[in-house]
Amino acid sequence: MNTSAPNTVIITGASRGIGAASAKLAAARGFSVAVNYATGGAEAEAVVREIQEGGGTATAIQADIGREDDILRLFHEAERQLGPIHGLVNNAGVTGGFARVEAVTAEALERLFAVNVTGAILCAREAVKRMSTRHGGKGGAIVNISSLAARTGSAGEWVHYAATKGAIDTFTIGLAREVATEGIRVNAVAPGLVETGIHAANGEPQRLERLKNTIPMGRPGKPEEIAEAVVWLLSGAASYVTGSILEVGGGR
Repeated sequence: MNTSAPNTVIITGASRGIGAASAKLAAARGFSVAVNYATGGAEAEAVVREIQEGGGTATAIQADIGREDDILRLFHEAERQLGPIHGLVNNAGVTGGFARVEAVTAEALERLFAVNVTGAILCAREAVKRMSTRHGGKGGAIVNISSLAARTGSAGEWVHYAATKGAIDTFTIGLAREVATEGIRVNAVAPGLVETGIHAANGEPQRLERLKNTIPMGRPGKPEEIAEAVVWLLSGAASYVTGSILEVGGGR
């Protein structure tokens, strides 16, 4: 198995939050980073500028992870601009909004699963085709962003979102075992409550304050703390780690 750090990584949904923090840290640790975004072009370019000003290598690439043709273009452009792909962080995701299951619409579910599950699997498919020694690749690492919601279920808020992360956990374990002898490690990071814009974007900016007493450490996490776990799993330092779901949630 290839134990060296992959030198080119695609990070989906990297214009803000955990994705942006992971892109910046990965670049600081020597990775060339494809900063993917769906709609946040200005934010993605700002991430790229910060990386470049720090001496790193990065490029911003627009692609909707809910669309297969966009995913194919993302991988093509990342290879064209940065060279062979050796790492993937499946971070892009949507929540479907806060709702009880009885209020969830089919339209919302279709988009939710298209991005969070189908998109992640298709991105992993493209990564495996390029990285697997079975296909002439040199190995690499895939890190899927899950959520503690997969374990807690998120009753009364977003069971539908939690279900997509449960699917990601199962996919992580299965793919890890499938490609374990092909030079590819596959793991997941499951964040707990984190200080990102996801809460306000879903209509409850005070959600972290409301729920912080449910966190044994007494505070929400920061995107940079999640990024440390992501980049460690990408790196050669995690050379014997595959099929793992690393919870980073303050004990929640």
